[in-house]
Amino acid sequence: MYMFKYILKRLGLMIMTFLIIFLISFVLIKRLPIVINVTIGQDKEIIEATLIARGYYDPIPVQLINYIKRIFQGDFGVGVNLPEYRNKPVWDVFVEKLPPTVLINVYSTIFSVPLGIALGIFAALKKNKWQDHVISTGVMVFISVPSIVTAFLVQYIFCFKLKWFPLTMKAGFDYFSPSMFRSMMPAVIAMSFGSIAGYARFTRAELTEVLTSDFMLLARTKGLTRGQATLHHALKNAMVPIFPSIVGEFISVLSGSLIIEKIYSIPGVGGLYLDSISYQDYDFFMMLSCFYILIGLVAAIVIDLSYGFIDPRIRMGAK
Repeated sequence: MYMFKYILKRLGLMIMTFLIIFLISFVLIKRLPIVINVTIGQDKEIIEATLIARGYYDPIPVQLINYIKRIFQGDFGVGVNLPEYRNKPVWDVFVEKLPPTVLINVYSTIFSVPLGIALGIFAALKKNKWQDHVISTGVMVFISVPSIVTAFLVQYIFCFKLKWFPLTMKAGFDYFSPSMFRSMMPAVIAMSFGSIAGYARFTRAELTEVLTSDFMLLARTKGLTRGQATLHHALKNAMVPIFPSIVGEFISVLSGSLIIEKIYSIPGVGGLYLDSISYQDYDFFMMLSCFYILIGLVAAIVIDLSYGFIDPRIRMGAK
């Protein structure tokens, strides 16, 4: 019963937070002056008529009410200023752009989670030895270096110098072909460095603390070897705070990486979001902003709730 009430409370707070951010984003974007980007002489009149028909010049409260009504009817708007997607439904373009974003993030997660955890375990077992110092130094470097620097280094070393991969992602929709997978690898590698470093640091910190606990000393006095005690007791306890972050990582794969997608010409949601900001295409901006906000909130609530299901001490301590 306690967990059910807690879940309802968290869902209520998530919805309230989403609505507040949605309202702030809508008001701020509508406060900007309407800019019409034209490429042909006749485009301006056509765009102007589209804006008037969709109520872009109405008062902001009226626009907000009409926008919410259209959302419940399945209408997320149409492109206006983006030349490539002018008069195209926002939802259709979003669905078309989503697969590349999901794939590069799924590949990155599959690659980074086991490698990061393995490095963290190895560093904890070799605490204060040269292996631990090397791993810890590498972790601090990759956590500190911005993703844009890592992306350019990967592009320069693996694509330009070694010529293992193409510089940018291959065009087309054959997302599961070998050539497409190969073209995605530079972006996947660039996105993985930060995650690997984060998991390695977190795992090392948790496992190091568990290895010095009293119950580990008790396990050793019962006759277990260091390896047996680590495998059967230390890792299980250390994974309690680590596993929820892995769950959240899989939930948030939809969020993508704006900078990485732009550098490697990934035709995903991230590049579309940046273009919608540059061109001030309001419907695209609102749709994608709500998407990123919702993914972040869902990932956060899944992490919080998973603690209660994984660690029985949290449920037992409810009363």
